[in-house]
Amino acid sequence: MERKKNKNIEVTRVQIFYLPKTYAILLCFVLWPVFQVAAALLALKMNDAHFSHQSFLYRCRKWEKNGSVYQKLFKVRAWKKFLPDGGAVIKGGYRKRYLSTLSNENLEKFLVESCRAEFGHLLAMLPFWVFGLFAPPGVILWMLLYALVMNAPCIIVQRYNRPRVAGLLCNQEQRKESDENI
Repeated sequence: MERKKNKNIEVTRVQIFYLPKTYAILLCFVLWPVFQVAAALLALKMNDAHFSHQSFLYRCRKWEKNGSVYQKLFKVRAWKKFLPDGGAVIKGGYRKRYLSTLSNENLEKFLVESCRAEFGHLLAMLPFWVFGLFAPPGVILWMLLYALVMNAPCIIVQRYNRPRVAGLLCNQEQRKESDENI
């Protein structure tokens, strides 16, 4: 690792492959789709048991206020319809844009697939640092920005929708229990 002083800021270079700028930029454009698709396919191949909406990673936090914080801060309802539905693109994927039915089975499947989508997008953000291996130091920040811009909105939508669907499922189960007790 090489360290350089740049206007009172210490910059650490992780670059180990020195490519011509054009090739480095071209490689960025080639690698991002590969990383994104690989993350989606890995998430798709994982067992549903890894994607419980009640697990530490996916459970709704108090500060999220059952997802309403995302509407308040980001106005998620206004733009979520413009995001692509990965389930429609990948063979065997589950479409999350609309709930096809309100059956308990479908709502449970939605919750699993929502966690899977969040995991896939979290995983897709991680390789931003790889670009520092062959691109100039400033490129890493641009790659991080790209990763956030492309994946954070999708994560926000999952974290907005999941508590609402979980609440719907809980209400249906409670209604079913009360009907059985009558």
